[in-house]
Amino acid sequence: MKQTFFLSAALSVMSFGGFAQGPSQGVLDARYIQENYTKVEKQIPMRDGIKLHTVIYSPKDQQKKYPIMFDRTPYSAGPYGQETFKNSLGPSMLFAKEGYIFVYQDVRGRYLSEGDFVANRPYIANKKNKKDIDESSDSYDTIDWLVKNVPGNNGKVGTWGISAPGFYTTMTAIDAHPALKAASPQAPVTDWFMGDDRHHNGAFFLMGTFSFLSYYGAARPEPTPDHAASFNGYGTADAYSFYKELGPLKNANDRYFKGQNKIWNEMMDNPDYTEFWQARTPVPHLKKIKPAIMTVGGWFDQEDLYGPLKTFSGIEENKPKSPNHLVMGPWTHGSWTRGDNSFLGNVRFNSATGPYYRQEIEFAFFNHYLKGTANPELAKATIFETGSNTWIKYDSWPPAEAKTKKLYFHPGGKLSFDEPSAKADKYDEYISDPENPVPYTNQIRIDRGADYMYEDQRFASRRPDVLVYRSEILTEDVTISGKLLADLYVSTTGTDADFIVKLIDVYPGDAPDDSPIAGTRMGGFEQLVRGEVMRAKYRNSFSAPEALEPGKTTAVKFDMQDAAHCFKKGHRIMVQVQSSWFPLVDRNPQKFVNIYKADEKDFQKATIRIHSGAGQQSGIIMDVISSK
Repeated sequence: MKQTFFLSAALSVMSFGGFAQGPSQGVLDARYIQENYTKVEKQIPMRDGIKLHTVIYSPKDQQKKYPIMFDRTPYSAGPYGQETFKNSLGPSMLFAKEGYIFVYQDVRGRYLSEGDFVANRPYIANKKNKKDIDESSDSYDTIDWLVKNVPGNNGKVGTWGISAPGFYTTMTAIDAHPALKAASPQAPVTDWFMGDDRHHNGAFFLMGTFSFLSYYGAARPEPTPDHAASFNGYGTADAYSFYKELGPLKNANDRYFKGQNKIWNEMMDNPDYTEFWQARTPVPHLKKIKPAIMTVGGWFDQEDLYGPLKTFSGIEENKPKSPNHLVMGPWTHGSWTRGDNSFLGNVRFNSATGPYYRQEIEFAFFNHYLKGTANPELAKATIFETGSNTWIKYDSWPPAEAKTKKLYFHPGGKLSFDEPSAKADKYDEYISDPENPVPYTNQIRIDRGADYMYEDQRFASRRPDVLVYRSEILTEDVTISGKLLADLYVSTTGTDADFIVKLIDVYPGDAPDDSPIAGTRMGGFEQLVRGEVMRAKYRNSFSAPEALEPGKTTAVKFDMQDAAHCFKKGHRIMVQVQSSWFPLVDRNPQKFVNIYKADEKDFQKATIRIHSGAGQQSGIIMDVISSK
């Protein structure tokens, strides 16, 4: 069952006092914190004797008791020093003004905490002694110390965090301390191989990983308040040019990292989904979760869209006795923490989605479980449906009322929910050339950015190595809400290939020019709704890759990650298929090799066919709420 509710465009950021925007707001927030909070720094001992640097902000008014909001991070609990304060506390300043105790902690091996850092440290289910530690045990030990030693706490703890801190938040809920009453993993890193940050469906996300790991994977010989510098020797503003000139992936170590970057080396040494990666996802351990959970994500998250969806479903599949909620909004990575979030690029959402989330959902959730205020009665899933620009409350996710349908590719570039009638094998083909890969964006930029998640796709649809399938003009709305699966039948002259499938909303030629970007013409705009990549050698097993047989038609099916979007009457639905997405994703040599060790000679052109007849009917399988 769903409930639809509209948020007036008149809702402004000023409606929420803590979010009045202006040049002095940050100064006012910083002043408020210094006037109303005290700060202490502690080295809290863990069960194995390692001490973790922990920063505690407590209200100066000690006439009442306060719950604890706890954030564990690999990105610094600073600023450091008793007299230096953060400019904002908690998930938002609403919490600071309400009155909470805020705790920030450098995770093991980062910044001023002792110990060795392990990215996405594996969970140990059966701990045998005090040396068997993980992020769950470090969370438990810290919470135990906090409730026993921090004056003025009410014995209740909430945890939250975004991205990597979202991973640590998830881990607080596994074998949770009894004082932990509510946790909100937000854009949580959940699986670096299957869909978050570093890989998607086995395909290596080159651009973001190279930049991020240049500092995140650098050695930290001893505790320090400083972090390693990020790589800045690009020598160009054009990432396409830089990574093209880099050549095969192994050159990154030869030229830049010199074998000194631990996490990069781990990536290069573990090309398949083996125990190394499987041990680093918390999803199999999301059992008997006791705190109330509210997992948060953004439909345009360029880093961790996979994480919130799989974290929520991983908990839900184990039928928790405690509340389990999902919130998905029209946001990029972590953007729900700031601004009014009423548009992205050329796409308007017609309401201030950020303030609404922060006040009516996040703040209400934690206040209820930690302070005993009224139950906000959150739905199982609170979903922002793009296209129609409405918040919808569902009793389940994916929605129980959704019907699974297949959107078929037809020969010659047509797209329809009707099954192709051709009895003979039909196909469309293109030549994929690693020397001329399809760019992931039309922009010239050196950083990845988030714009490609909602960018006009006309730059790609005009290339000969991108197949384009278009529906007829829609005579009524088509609403998808739930899972998206690419269901391809392919053949190639090579022995491996990548397949990128993009679901696109094509605006009418006379669409109103209502873009927030002045001077933009919106007629014919091709808005990316969802794009995803699959490395074909993993089509049968992510742990045991298999070569493609040249010329043989092969099924390649993969998770495109969920979506909630209304294709409006008068629009068209488009699907693009291509075999490179550069330099977002590294180039596939189109030869069955260990790509992390491939040489220049391994890269080859391939003729690729997408089949659409004789029982080999390619398309996208989707959850549809309504359709023609």
